[in-house]
Amino acid sequence: MAAAERTFSDVKEVILSAHKDTVAEDKVGFYNKWANNYEQDVDILDYRAPYLAAECLSAAFQGDRARAVVLDVACDTGLVASLLQKKGFQNFHGVDGSEGMLRLAHRKGLYQDLKQCILGALPLPAPAESYDAVLIVGALSVGQVPCSVIRELWQATKPGGYVCMTTRANASNREYKEKLESVLQLMEQKGLWSRVTVLEEDLWEKAVSDQESGYIPGVVYLYRKSVGARHEQFNAMNQEV
Repeated sequence: MAAAERTFSDVKEVILSAHKDTVAEDKVGFYNKWANNYEQDVDILDYRAPYLAAECLSAAFQGDRARAVVLDVACDTGLVASLLQKKGFQNFHGVDGSEGMLRLAHRKGLYQDLKQCILGALPLPAPAESYDAVLIVGALSVGQVPCSVIRELWQATKPGGYVCMTTRANASNREYKEKLESVLQLMEQKGLWSRVTVLEEDLWEKAVSDQESGYIPGVVYLYRKSVGARHEQFNAMNQEV
């Protein structure tokens, strides 16, 4: 089916499939097949997470945007990088599990580096303390990426740098969201980072479940890595979760 012919019913089936808890290889295969229709589909879905995350990071960022290096984790086709470029950011590295998504991201010409990695199954391919900002938009949810990846995002961020994350806040993702927030809060209690803002948004994306209608809610979390944070604190925290 050509992208121009796609309807919300088509998108609904795709999104429900995306949220299924399947093995990593099947998940990657799904995203490879979805890549060519991805941007059309999220537009039909009125998926606002990339825009909200870019706005949230841009509003808080302190520093030289032209020199800042941004790590876009689960970058898909590069929607977040495209939005951040319009706000003055110029240097992007991307990571995604899908070669199909990475191929389309490469065509945008925004990324200086792109790596393929199945998050949660393999270590995040990012040097420690290398990035001024790290984002993961859309992948932190049930059936997608485990909460353990958050610690790898922290490791990749420079002291004083930003970590921006999103998740859905609807009923089917409630348990995952609670676990995610417990990890975020524990890391804050340990002095690893400080909360900059938490943006709760009712109009996150159109509902696709038969148990929901209208739009589902979502959340953007923005944290700033503590300048004095030490890996000893990080290792101690890992023993508690």
